[in-house]
Amino acid sequence: MVNTDAVNVRVFSLNCWGIRYLSKHCSQRCNMIGDMLCKEEHDIVLLQEVWSEKDYLSLKKKLASCHPHSHYFKSGVIGSGLAIFSKHRIHDTFLYRYSLNGYPYMAHHGDWFGGKAVGMAILNIGNLTTNVYVTHLHAEYCREKDCYLPHRVVQAWELQQFIRHTSAGADVVIVGGDLNMHPQDLGNRLLRTYTGLRDSYLETAKFDGCEDGMTLIADNPFISKKELCPFEKGIRIDYILFKGSSKMDIHCDSMSTTKGSIPDHPFPYSDHEALTVELRLSPHSPTETGSDGQSKDQHCAAAKGAELVDILTEARTEVKVGLHCAERKRYTAARIGVMGLALLIMELAIAAVPCLALGAEQPFPRTSFYLLAALCFAILLTTFLLYIFYTMELKSLQGAEDQMRLAIGSLQEKLRGFPLVHAHNGQRKPPEGQEPSAFDIEE
Repeated sequence: MVNTDAVNVRVFSLNCWGIRYLSKHCSQRCNMIGDMLCKEEHDIVLLQEVWSEKDYLSLKKKLASCHPHSHYFKSGVIGSGLAIFSKHRIHDTFLYRYSLNGYPYMAHHGDWFGGKAVGMAILNIGNLTTNVYVTHLHAEYCREKDCYLPHRVVQAWELQQFIRHTSAGADVVIVGGDLNMHPQDLGNRLLRTYTGLRDSYLETAKFDGCEDGMTLIADNPFISKKELCPFEKGIRIDYILFKGSSKMDIHCDSMSTTKGSIPDHPFPYSDHEALTVELRLSPHSPTETGSDGQSKDQHCAAAKGAELVDILTEARTEVKVGLHCAERKRYTAARIGVMGLALLIMELAIAAVPCLALGAEQPFPRTSFYLLAALCFAILLTTFLLYIFYTMELKSLQGAEDQMRLAIGSLQEKLRGFPLVHAHNGQRKPPEGQEPSAFDIEE
């Protein structure tokens, strides 16, 4: 029987690769994306890497009739690149910028200048409060030697915290974006397990798209196969995640992706593939369960708690690796700075010789003297800035590690303490043979 109260929502997500003057055919592709979105009947459009506000304004003008409500999230030096377009009115927005986002001296990667963040928009679909999140995490440039892994793990940790703490009153939660993580990567498992978000590709009843849901494929003409090594066919790093609430159930009826080339167009929309999902929202109908059902639910909750402890422990280990690396870099910067200071003091002492010994001449040519002084000042300034940056990185890593430690301790206490709690609380004692829940609140 079809539920007449069900609401259908179509969600679109795409990393647009919109770096003006660097990305190939940027303006043409932006126009193609706008034309496509005008034809398709999406309720919510989530875009990443719209780095130019001019491109956003162009899309906003083109989509004014079909998506009258939009917001562009501004962050960092060149912006966050995040944008939301919606058929439904956007009532509130908020941007959270990740505390760690690569290194400023890695200019060829550019992540630090982008100000990676998560943008939130609160909108009403009918009478349902819907929290929509769009995000873009730090890229993985080398699978074997991923020096950005601790940063991406911290970003995933901050993302799940932000979603959990801001979506408590939402009926529906939708998250879309380029997570730059494979399905079984640590950050991905941390995000989905902690928040309860479900992956559209794994939940969909019908799928039409690239093999294994891949969103970065070798058949895309903008992709170099070297970028995909050791994955010859491609990887899945773009996602649309969702979850319902005690009030609403949510199901993914279908999902589709683009497949590289676009019919009647000379090139694809982007180097990433676009995702489209059709979600069905229906009122939650609670079902009565006996003691066996309750026991099974509580056992699953306990198993989930144990799994979450393992994931957090693994994440904390990666953060500690990042801590040790940042400490070494800060020590190196301090040591080079001291050497530069010593060289500057030595030069000043040599410069003082003519003043102290009357008639003595400057032993070095004036030009060489000034060049050496400029070099010393450059070393001091660079190492001073690096020392400050690495200190900030250390503080962020330490903060995340402390939060994870507290979370692990809380989960372990619940997993250990519940039998004792129920034993001393007659009113909450479960029926005979029923396992206590690992996530019930202790009194």
